[in-house]
Amino acid sequence: MKTIGLIGGMSFESTAVYYRMINEAVRERLGGLHSADVLVHSVDFQSIVDLQTAGRWDAAGERLGTVAAGLEKAGAQCVLICTNTMHLVADAVQNAVSAPVINIIDEVARDILAAGKRRPLLLATRYTMEHGFYANRMKDAGLDVMVPDEAGRALIHSVIFDELCQGKVLDTSRERVLALIEAARAAGADSVILGCTEICLLLDPDALSLPGFDSTAIHARAAVDFALGPVVASKAA
Repeated sequence: MKTIGLIGGMSFESTAVYYRMINEAVRERLGGLHSADVLVHSVDFQSIVDLQTAGRWDAAGERLGTVAAGLEKAGAQCVLICTNTMHLVADAVQNAVSAPVINIIDEVARDILAAGKRRPLLLATRYTMEHGFYANRMKDAGLDVMVPDEAGRALIHSVIFDELCQGKVLDTSRERVLALIEAARAAGADSVILGCTEICLLLDPDALSLPGFDSTAIHARAAVDFALGPVVASKAA
């Protein structure tokens, strides 16, 4: 089993989900009392939010690169940035280590394409929805990403930072987000990306009016595939 390195704390609510999903997947694959060989460096999220708000992405990338290097020095053989938004600085993090940084955007895009979908609605922080890094990387993979309108983007951003990152899961917010999905479906969306690692706390990707792709679950599975090797389907006799 290879050692997984997690850059967490952004927020710790979703990092706890990563830890649980990764260990559950290892136990399912190996049985018994097996669990993942995993290292976690959980940063102070407020310090990262302050850099985001100030537009100091270079400093944020340097900070996470230092964390990644520490994980690698401690034995991590891959690194995951446990947040979609901070993949804006994924290149800086990869430049700080020789171990592979498993990119959440690439993993989500692969799953969407495998499902035969091409026009996903992206639900995420304002940074992820409005900066070009996410949509452009998806476009390179052959996907045409949709985002909510200005009011919808403000709603999602607020739900993430003011509620989910603070442990609040509100039914009223769920209904408002589901209405955004319905509007996007009417406008031609064929799927939904839960493109913030906290959104899985609010929405069940299997209970939406469009096929849902949970970035947290997909990223966690990619980490387990790296650690244990991908599952190989058995051939029919």
